[in-house]
Amino acid sequence: MQSWRRRKSLWLILSASWLLLVLLGGFSLLRLALPSRPRPGAPQGWPRWLDAELLQSFSQAGELPEDAASPQAPHGGSCNWGACFDTSKCRGDGLKVFVYPASGPISETHHRILASIEGSRFHTFSPAGACLLLLLSLDAQTGECSSMPLQWNRGRNHLVLRLHPAPCPKTFQLGQAMVAEASPTVDSFRPGFDVALPFLPEAHPLRGGAPGQLQQHSPQPGITLLALEEERGGWRTADTGSSACPWDARCEQDPGPGQTQRGETLPNATFCLISGHRPEAASRFLQALQVLAALQEMSPARVLALRQQTQFLWDAYFSSVEKVIHTTLEVIQDRIFGTSAHPSLLWNSPPGALLALSTFSTSPQDFPFYHLQQGSRPEGRFSALIWVGPPGQPPLKLIQAVAGSQHCAQILVLWSNERPLPSSWPETAMPLTVIDGHRKVSDRFFPYSTIRTDAILSLDARSSLSTSEVDFAFVVWQSFPERMVGFLTSSHFWDEAHGGWGYTAERTNEFSMVLTTAAFYHRYYHTLFTHSLPKALRTLADEAPTCVDVLMNFLVAAVTKLPPIKVPYGKQRQEAAPLASGGPGPRSKPQAAAPDCVNQIAAAFGHMPLLSSRLRLDPVLFKDPVSVQRKKYRSLEKP
Repeated sequence: MQSWRRRKSLWLILSASWLLLVLLGGFSLLRLALPSRPRPGAPQGWPRWLDAELLQSFSQAGELPEDAASPQAPHGGSCNWGACFDTSKCRGDGLKVFVYPASGPISETHHRILASIEGSRFHTFSPAGACLLLLLSLDAQTGECSSMPLQWNRGRNHLVLRLHPAPCPKTFQLGQAMVAEASPTVDSFRPGFDVALPFLPEAHPLRGGAPGQLQQHSPQPGITLLALEEERGGWRTADTGSSACPWDARCEQDPGPGQTQRGETLPNATFCLISGHRPEAASRFLQALQVLAALQEMSPARVLALRQQTQFLWDAYFSSVEKVIHTTLEVIQDRIFGTSAHPSLLWNSPPGALLALSTFSTSPQDFPFYHLQQGSRPEGRFSALIWVGPPGQPPLKLIQAVAGSQHCAQILVLWSNERPLPSSWPETAMPLTVIDGHRKVSDRFFPYSTIRTDAILSLDARSSLSTSEVDFAFVVWQSFPERMVGFLTSSHFWDEAHGGWGYTAERTNEFSMVLTTAAFYHRYYHTLFTHSLPKALRTLADEAPTCVDVLMNFLVAAVTKLPPIKVPYGKQRQEAAPLASGGPGPRSKPQAAAPDCVNQIAAAFGHMPLLSSRLRLDPVLFKDPVSVQRKKYRSLEKP
C-alpha cells in the first residue's frame, strides 16, 4: 500500500511538472520552471497566497546537482558554450551588450525595441568593451534578409535575436553566434547554447503587459479537464468523469466517448497538452503514466497552485516584448557567472530573476522579498540617510531625534547643496558620515557602499520626526521589509475629464504612495532605482524633483504588487511638511507637475502598478482612554 502511494505521488509530481512545461513550450529558456530536488533539511517556502506544501518543489533553496554541470553539446555541431563563447570579456562589469545599429529603415516597433535595450543596465555604446554583440534580425518586418556585420568575427560572442520566424533563408553562416529565436526547429536548436523564445504576435505589448486572467475561484467546475493536441490541428478532450485511458482502445478500461474539437484555437481546458512533432508519442506517454487518472485525483488547491505558478511566469518573463528580451539576457548572464548567480528560488518565486539582480547578491536572504520563505527576519538596525538640498541648512534637530532611536546604526548626511559644508555637526552616539552629492535628486537613491544595514530611513532635511515615531515605524517595517513604510501619503486617481492619471496630496483615508521625505524601505531598492530603471526615468526625476517620490513608489509597487503602509505622524508636523523632495511650499498646495509625472512614469512602465490602501498601523492602545503609563510610544499622542 505504501509503495502504491509513493508511485502515485511520483506520478503526480512528474505529470504536473511536465504539464507546466508543455503549457509554456520547451527548450532552454523555459528551463526556469523546472522544479528542483530539495536538499535534506533545506527550508521550504512559497508565496504568501497558498500553503507552501502545495508547490514546495518549485521554491526550494537548494539546487539541482545537474544545474552546475556544463551544457550538453548540440546535436548537429561542435559548438557549445565552453567552446564558442569567451567569458573573459564579461568578468569585469558583467554582461554588457552592444547593439548593432540598423542598416536601413526600421519599423516603429523595432525602434522601440532598440530603445528598450539601450535604456537597460546591460547596454554599452562601446563594441570593444562589450561582452555580447547583439544583432536584431529585421527579417520578419522588412522581408529582406539581414546582412553580416563588419565585426562578425565568425559570430563569437554574438547573439542573433529573432522575435519572429525569419521568412527568408539565412544569408550568412551563424558560426559561433548564439541564436535567440521564436519557435526554433528541433534540428537547428543547440541546447545549452541557443535560447528558445515564445512566438510573439505582432500586437504583443512592448512593455508592461496585461497580467494573467487567473481568478481566485478557478478552476471552475464544468470546465474540460484535459485537452490533447491531435496530428491535424484538432483537440481531443477529456473531462473529470472520463476513463483513465480514453485515447487508446488497447487500455483495459473502456476508452470512453472523448470529444474532438477542430481548429487551432486552444480549448478552454484546465490542462492543454501540446505534443509537438509526434502526437502518437504523447498518447503513449499519457497511457504509460496514466496522466488523466492523476489529474482527476488532483485537489482543486493543487491545480490552483500550478495555475498560479504559470501566471507568475507569464507576468514575470513573457507578458511583454521587453520582458522576453531581458529574460534572454538574464539567461545568458547566468551562463556567464554560473547557476549560483540566480538560484532556483529567485527564478521561480515572485518577483522573479529580472527584479532580483545578481549584481546585488546571489543569496535570497539579502533581498527584501524572501524573508518569509527563508524563515528569517531583517537585521534589527537601520541607517538614516538625510538629504540636504538647496537651500538647505544642517538638520540639527532631526539628527538628534534620529540618533536617539535605539534602532539607529548610523546617520548619513547627503550634502547636495552649493553652500560649503558646515565646520561642525552635532555630537551623537551614532556614527555620522557626510557624503558630498552631485546636486541631483536621484543621488538620494544611489546604492552608497557606506550604508551598512538593510533598512534605510530616507529623510529630507526639512522633515520633522520624534524619536518615538522613528522607533515605531521601524518596528512596523521589520514585519513588512518588502514594502515602504512612511508618514506622509498621497494618492493617484483616474481623471476622466482629462483622460489621464491625476495626483492629490490631500489628507484622506485612502492613499497609494508615501513620501520619501520620511519613509523606511530596504536598501535593495537603491540598487534597483540606479541600475534597473531606464535612464530616461532617472533623468525625469532630476529635471522635475517632485517626480522622485512618484518614481520610487512606482518602482516598489511594480516589484511587490503591494501598497505602502502608513504609520501615525504628529498633526502639527503634517501642516509644515514639504510636499515632495525638492518641492517648496506647504503640503496643502499641491504642485501641478505631479500629474504629469504620474502619466509619464505610467507610460514608461507600460501599466499602472500603484495600488490604493486604507491601512494605517498604530501602536497598541494608541489614543485609547487609558493611563499613558501603559503605552509604549507615549510621545506619539502629544499635541
